[in-house]
Amino acid sequence: MSIRSQLLKGILEGCVLSAIEKEPVYGYELSKKLQSLGLPDVSEGTVYPVLLRLQKKDYIYGEMKPAHNAPSRKYYYLTQDGADALEMFRREWEQVQPAVNKLMEREGRP
Repeated sequence: MSIRSQLLKGILEGCVLSAIEKEPVYGYELSKKLQSLGLPDVSEGTVYPVLLRLQKKDYIYGEMKPAHNAPSRKYYYLTQDGADALEMFRREWEQVQPAVNKLMEREGRP
């Protein structure tokens, strides 16, 4: 497993919760959204296991909705437990990110 994959695995649940908080999404749409934001490694095959894990933790729930000229899709919504977990993730990220950025700076570069 590459370093990028390991890093992504550690933060993907928080990223998924944040995306769902903004608006309910279905799995394929979620993977495309994450890819468009700069996470090209996040395929449907990566997203669906994360969605299943988050459902088992009761952080999200799914609801089937009809789609225009397409089969029904399962849209995912954040639960209160999910909102709480997302807030905790944000707090932790805000503490870790500046330290990691500082450590990763190269000498002579801003």
